[in-house]
Amino acid sequence: MVHDCRIDVRFFPPPPEFADCFTSIYRVELSVDEGARVEDWLQPEWGNLRMFAGDLPIAQIADRPQVADARFTVTGPSSLSNRFSLGSTRMWGIGLLPLGWARLVRRPAIAYANFMADAERHPDFTRFAPLADVFSDERDDEAEFARVVAALRAIDGPVREADRIRAVHAAMVEPGLGSVADFAARAGLSTRALERVCRRHFGFPPKLLLRRQRFMRSLAAFMLAGGDGKWSAAIDDLYTDQAHFNRECHDFMGMGPREYAALPHPILMSFMAERARAHGSPAQVLDRPAERPRAT
Repeated sequence: MVHDCRIDVRFFPPPPEFADCFTSIYRVELSVDEGARVEDWLQPEWGNLRMFAGDLPIAQIADRPQVADARFTVTGPSSLSNRFSLGSTRMWGIGLLPLGWARLVRRPAIAYANFMADAERHPDFTRFAPLADVFSDERDDEAEFARVVAALRAIDGPVREADRIRAVHAAMVEPGLGSVADFAARAGLSTRALERVCRRHFGFPPKLLLRRQRFMRSLAAFMLAGGDGKWSAAIDDLYTDQAHFNRECHDFMGMGPREYAALPHPILMSFMAERARAHGSPAQVLDRPAERPRAT
């Protein structure tokens, strides 16, 4: 594996009708030396659709089955890291907020937690097949983005609990939320209703979602600082001590913070920095439901 790569990222604002559905729609151009591949580790995130034209990824979420030779991959909401390798390629990615998963996938998110598959071969995602063919013979961002949007519009559908999903999501991303009871009160739901909405539409129970938010706030702050500072300066105030954060890092990333910081992150560091600049948020799970990406 090589560590050096050239990456160009462009974010696109979703059409108004999808304003609360996507973390981002983006195009990536990744270039490495001929025959080479780079390796990186994706952090916990929401569901994603990714289409590739060029070298295809080899990816694995924790100890789940590896996915390879897929030009169109789908992942569900995750609480574990996704190790992948990739060569030179052009990629389109669609990050699905919980409301987007509900409107487009229309299946309980908890059934696809920490899930990844070849979307063209998995029977639950056959409706998404046109997304695999969005690429132009001549690279054309606008034409390809138009095909992405057309494919998504063709499968969109209403969601009865849309307002509850928005309320839960807005409550969840607020810093300082320390308990499920506080989470429920902020969302305007009973703890029992919150549990049901979170499992069905967010993929995890409320307690795990709060833990993931706290961890990702800390991890994103550390990486945007260059990844070479002290973890103690980045960890969230809700952690009781450094050991508490270390245990959480093992749970979510499968390794300790020192080990993770020592790994090369040729793709993720570039992507997070550009995402923070263009979108205002470095990581999917930190997006607020009403925030929008800006075109670059």
